[in-house]
Amino acid sequence: MSQENIHPIFHQSLDRFSKEKLLNQRGYVIWLYGLSGAGKSTLAIALEKALHQKGIMTQLLDGDNIRSGLNKNLGFSDEDRIENIRRIAEVAKLFAHAGIVTIASFITPKKELRTLAREVVGESDFRAVFVTCSFETCEQRDVKGLYAKARVGKIKDFTGKDSSFEAPDDSHPPDLTLDTDKTSKATCLQELQKFIKDTFSVKRPLSN
Repeated sequence: MSQENIHPIFHQSLDRFSKEKLLNQRGYVIWLYGLSGAGKSTLAIALEKALHQKGIMTQLLDGDNIRSGLNKNLGFSDEDRIENIRRIAEVAKLFAHAGIVTIASFITPKKELRTLAREVVGESDFRAVFVTCSFETCEQRDVKGLYAKARVGKIKDFTGKDSSFEAPDDSHPPDLTLDTDKTSKATCLQELQKFIKDTFSVKRPLSN
């Protein structure tokens, strides 16, 4: 179907403020990225539980969960990785606009992918958290057994081995860096929660 035959109704649907007022919270996206085994999912799960205990409605978007459903038709080529992140960012944006705190946990190996996610979600709602850990430590942890499979060639385009991971730099800095090589899960979670509290007003004022 041609784009000229598509007529969005965004201007007619219930506005974001009304949804946030109902939930008494502000929607935003925390995007955790880093190598497989760095601790992204562990922190994302811990953060979701911590926020839930505070009465905050959340939605966790995790790489394996999304690839088993919404994006199960995508592989790991550069083109598919771009489409994977684009779809995820669009979904995260929808949740944030519904007033839901959205926690995204994806490798997001390229700078262009992190830029894409930020642009889709929107600067004011998006914060990127680099969960860093050495490749050697991730390989030793090998939580999902992926590094072992990659070593014997059972996984192609594996990030950190066959496919590169672009660490952030001054041109594409993260909003927060958590080093799980040097810092415990509990301390990382504390730092993450403090960052969120300092960055976003979790309870948005209920007035225009």
